[in-house]
Amino acid sequence: MRKRDSLFRSVILILLMGLVPFISISQDSDLRPVTNKYVIKNATIVQAPGKIIKNGTVLIENGIIKAVGSSVAIPADAWVVNADSMFVYAGFISGLSNIGVEKPKDKDRKDDRKLTGTPSYERAGITPGNTVRDMLKPSDKSVADFRKLGFTASHSVPHTGMLPGTGSIVLLGGSNGDNMVIKDQISMYSQLSGADGVYPNTVIGVMAKYRDLYRKANQARGYQSKYNSNSNGMERPTPDATIEALYPVVSKQLTVAFKAESVKDVMRVISLQRDLGFKMMLGEVKQGWDAIPAIKGTGAPVFLSLDLPEWKEEEKKEAKEGDDEEKEEKEPTAAELEKKALEARKMEMIKNYYTQAGKFSSNGVKFGFSTMEVKSKDFKTNLLKVIENGLSEDKALAALTTEPASILGVSSLMGTVEAGKMANLIISDTAYFSKDANVRYVFVDGMKYDYEVKKKKKKKSSGESGEEAVDAAGVWNYTTETPQGNGSGVITIKGTPGDYSGTITVSFNGSTNDIQDVEVDGTNVAFSFKLNMGEEINVDITMDIDGDSFEGTLSVAAFGSFPMEGSRDPK
Repeated sequence: MRKRDSLFRSVILILLMGLVPFISISQDSDLRPVTNKYVIKNATIVQAPGKIIKNGTVLIENGIIKAVGSSVAIPADAWVVNADSMFVYAGFISGLSNIGVEKPKDKDRKDDRKLTGTPSYERAGITPGNTVRDMLKPSDKSVADFRKLGFTASHSVPHTGMLPGTGSIVLLGGSNGDNMVIKDQISMYSQLSGADGVYPNTVIGVMAKYRDLYRKANQARGYQSKYNSNSNGMERPTPDATIEALYPVVSKQLTVAFKAESVKDVMRVISLQRDLGFKMMLGEVKQGWDAIPAIKGTGAPVFLSLDLPEWKEEEKKEAKEGDDEEKEEKEPTAAELEKKALEARKMEMIKNYYTQAGKFSSNGVKFGFSTMEVKSKDFKTNLLKVIENGLSEDKALAALTTEPASILGVSSLMGTVEAGKMANLIISDTAYFSKDANVRYVFVDGMKYDYEVKKKKKKKSSGESGEEAVDAAGVWNYTTETPQGNGSGVITIKGTPGDYSGTITVSFNGSTNDIQDVEVDGTNVAFSFKLNMGEEINVDITMDIDGDSFEGTLSVAAFGSFPMEGSRDPK
């Protein structure tokens, strides 16, 4: 599979470079293989929490970390990343998420109210035979959104129902769902979500149904086992794929990953687990601080949510000299005192969300972070706020790397920067847990993704960046930098901000491709285009424009991203 991907990647890169005209697939055997050898040098390498190498070097070859240290020999054919003053970490792992899984759209349902008591398994949200592997899409927006934050792997699960199906460890990269999967069917995902309009549609109903299904599965498995050992005189077991899909759970071969946001849900799930005895991990826990002793008693690992309520800092009014003397103290009214008390209780409650991780850490509960509901734009802000409120940076890093790797059984593959492990890495321009840190590169299975840092300029506000929208119209000559050298092409942008269109040339076959979805945010221009190579491949371009020149990246969904630069022809 890797050989086939490498060959396909070679074709993609050379075509995008535009260096070789009229290449046909039949000529593939004559192509020089793409360099899958990278060196990251002069970096601060955080191999694991508390284990740091200064001015170190990481050698990557064919998706594997080959060497890490302060005196690693640099191969002549390696692509070198000069990471002076940068920091290298192991790629983050989301402990529980829907990354890469498209949320199903609401379907028009027939009026099935007559079936509310006897819905089908699927209608009731009971589909344990489903596997997330069949639902993965590397082009799903969540993959790119979380990858640029530093996530390289995820324990991804299906979306809806009380028993949506099994989850897998997946990479945040790959050309299709199959090659995203690192470890298949590692959990049975469960939640206390009822079905819409039919039984079970309440939490109590779901718990009752869960017990019923579990006991049926236990009974059926026992009967099947007896039948298999000696069927003489026994009726043939009635086939039931849904019940049979639960056999690995009742035999404790498969862990149940239970979503439990509130303390009530946590305690309900613990009650179920104690009654039935399944192996368990808790996920997306938002309000678990009061349940820490109970959770600790189960020995179950936990994935805490980073979807946190907004914490507005109280504005500190600077007292001016003389103000105290001039102002007359007024006795607050009863309503004002009550409002103030309510605000204080509200703030105390919100603070609990931010101190939760620190409390789990100090109580010795094994935990990582889940990303089911946190928006990617809020992840870093919320993480830093959690660190401000009692979680050490080392523990935060562990919760994003070594702990989820251990909980999910993939420590031999990922979670630290060590020779022999998968090349899943983050490179930030300064220490990741500082406010101003920017992710510059992410490696997923040895594939490099580049991220430009937007330049901040103080201009009139326009767009999310707060910068004045740049005029991107014109004819831009560009070059790209790939492991095989520089390529070139022409981007033509017409129109005005908010109404841009245009084309990009790919010289290998003389094609001109329409650009789509042109977005301008300050000096940053982003668009995509479809490249037809027998099948359509989506290519994303970002340009950070400074006058009549730009720097940017060219990204091919499953094959990485590459730096590019260009200049605008005079008008």
